[in-house]
Amino acid sequence: MSNQKLAQLKKSVAPFEKSDVKASIKQIINTIPPFFLLWFLAYQSLTVSVWLTLALAVVAAGFVVRIFIIFHDCTHGSFFKNKKANSILGTITGIITLFPYEKWKREHSIHHATSGNLDKRGVGDVWIMTVDEYAKAPFKERLAYRIYRNPIVMFGLGPLYLFLITGRCNRKDARKKERLNTYFINVSVVVLYSLVIWIIGWQAFLLIQAPILFVAGALGIWLFYVQHQFEDSYFEDEKEWDYVKAAVDGSSFYKLPKLLQWVTGNIGYHHVHHLSPRVPNYNLEKAHDTTPPLQKATTITMGTSLQSIRFRLYDENRKTFVTFNDAKALISKSKPGVELKSRRTSLQGK
Repeated sequence: MSNQKLAQLKKSVAPFEKSDVKASIKQIINTIPPFFLLWFLAYQSLTVSVWLTLALAVVAAGFVVRIFIIFHDCTHGSFFKNKKANSILGTITGIITLFPYEKWKREHSIHHATSGNLDKRGVGDVWIMTVDEYAKAPFKERLAYRIYRNPIVMFGLGPLYLFLITGRCNRKDARKKERLNTYFINVSVVVLYSLVIWIIGWQAFLLIQAPILFVAGALGIWLFYVQHQFEDSYFEDEKEWDYVKAAVDGSSFYKLPKLLQWVTGNIGYHHVHHLSPRVPNYNLEKAHDTTPPLQKATTITMGTSLQSIRFRLYDENRKTFVTFNDAKALISKSKPGVELKSRRTSLQGK
């Protein structure tokens, strides 16, 4: 696709960038109150069956994912036209989902501006090493990377790391507004959790809230992971990198069953979202359906998405993700004396 057609593609999505107050309010009503109702029902069901409580907690976790999508739209300024309204709702939903609004807003904007750029990795994205970087990395770094990319660690411990550590701290270079927002959300969470624990007891609170956060966190990480880490995803050097190509070729269309599409706030149309972050989630499907070029984006399903677990390293030469075993074979075949292309070496030389 030529640069002119790519530019035209972005313009064709522009009409869908307008938020609809009625649609936004409707989404708030069918998402946030049901979550609190499910939480209350989960507590009431403790006298009936713990298993029923856990089942309701899993359903409630789905609504946390949907609340996070609202939070996510607010960080892009797409849920409401008014900036202050986005900030207020974003902070409220940040308290519910345990994500600091201003911090996440900043880091996620960096992710959008650098997604697929091999020279600008590291902020707001999943740790990705190339085959050549892995080959040249010291043992400790390779071990750390293998541990990080282990599904049990990424999807099992990942939610705990997000909620308890990164979500509670500011970056060293954070501005005052960002720091204050994180402090406000942290204090609000402590006060809210303390109040609920005082009313129902810590055992009941943990039995309900822990599985909600764990399931929601694991699902969120999975969605973010799978929509950028498919076999032929787009990655290029800074000099070759293109924003529109990174959006369309580097983000997948995760075709989910209608119920899961609703729960995940249409985020499966990730290629549309990356092309134009100002499109609110309830317009993503419309933008996709009325823009034929977008329908050619890499499509993955619940079945085919499971293959992405195997993809651990990016092969710059073949422009594809590979497994650790594939990488081992590629490294062993490299000729002695031939310098491998190293991102680390090129960056150090600048």
